[in-house]
Amino acid sequence: MLTHWHQRDVDALLSGLDGEASVSIRLNPARGAVAVEQIDGYDGRVPWCSDGVYLRERPLFTADPLLHAGAYYVQEASSMFLHHGLKHILASSGMMPAAALDLCAAPGGKSTLLRSLLPDSCLLVSNEVVRPRAQVLAENMAKWGVGNVVVTNASVATLADSCGSLVSADGFDVIVADVPCSGEGMFRKEEEALRQWTPQLVDDCAATARDIVSRIWPCLRRGGTLVFSTCTFNPFEDEDMVEWICRELGGETMAVPVADEWGIVGDMRAARQADDRLHCYHFLPGRVRGEGFFIAFVRKTEGEALIRKPALSYVDGPKQATSRANQRQRPARRQSSPSDALNILPVNQLDDPSAPKVDVSMEQAVRYLQHEAITLPADAPTGIVQVCFRGQRLGLAKNIGSRANNLYPKEWRIRSSHIQPHCILPQ
Repeated sequence: MLTHWHQRDVDALLSGLDGEASVSIRLNPARGAVAVEQIDGYDGRVPWCSDGVYLRERPLFTADPLLHAGAYYVQEASSMFLHHGLKHILASSGMMPAAALDLCAAPGGKSTLLRSLLPDSCLLVSNEVVRPRAQVLAENMAKWGVGNVVVTNASVATLADSCGSLVSADGFDVIVADVPCSGEGMFRKEEEALRQWTPQLVDDCAATARDIVSRIWPCLRRGGTLVFSTCTFNPFEDEDMVEWICRELGGETMAVPVADEWGIVGDMRAARQADDRLHCYHFLPGRVRGEGFFIAFVRKTEGEALIRKPALSYVDGPKQATSRANQRQRPARRQSSPSDALNILPVNQLDDPSAPKVDVSMEQAVRYLQHEAITLPADAPTGIVQVCFRGQRLGLAKNIGSRANNLYPKEWRIRSSHIQPHCILPQ
């Protein structure tokens, strides 16, 4: 860092890494208005996200039924800058996006943010290559509870090969690529990030990022926006990567207004002159109230166009799809491998618009989320009902009168049986 940054910036970073990590949540605007200042532990607003709130300390979120209901999402404040940046770009361009892709989406922070920010008519495809992480992504998108979402589990190559079947126009209007990185921004939050860091890891991550972006670039329509981000500091994975995208693939960085008091800094390479700097945004612990983060917004100015692909056919039910072309061209023994399959995960397990809503107490809500049988109020209708807490749906149950059979997905249950239910949002 001393080789590439000014001494003052290195000193500020090292000082910031000794501080305490902040705690923040993002409210779900689709769940109704919240008296923000009455939130338990409220400690200010996240300045670059209208739905973001800081907390004084980290509560046991698992014990809060409204977290599971999707009333809010626990998200690091720095990464919420996506809300401010993309909102500005869409407004200034007059673009009404029809399709967006969150490429490396698990566990779901940016996808839930996108779903709240983008028009309801905009299709959001949220992808994660690692199957267990994709299942967590699908769970969080189901809990967030807003439609027009497709959660996929596929390699970048497979997803790129299938883009022409997922979107009907010339490609995605927005692609968010929060690429795998060396994790320097997590140093004060996760000791594992410190233990695993090596210069070789930086080189490997930069190479991976170049491969990911070059593969997905044809799926971004000309004039569309690539949001490139990492949770690391070094220029090899940040500024140099964005510069490579613009030079080799055909793009230009877009400026986003930033208030001085936010503490966000731009292109940090000491050797660069003022007129040679990129529009990009660094979040450094100690300067901002948040963890390490880097983001840039790149408009696609040139590059190959999306090639139309054959329509998807379904294999083994609706959860796995491959193109007919792939089925013909690839050996049968590899048909089920992740590189050949586009797995589609369900996100509708919690909702039934025709089911009547039945409100339960906080204690009953937690028991339901633990996948235990519960008894609903005597006046509750029989049959399939939506179990709710404070009017917010938790999931489905089949009420047979004497008890209600729990239909909450068992794999999502609260596993601890010894938690004290509480709620941080005011009534």
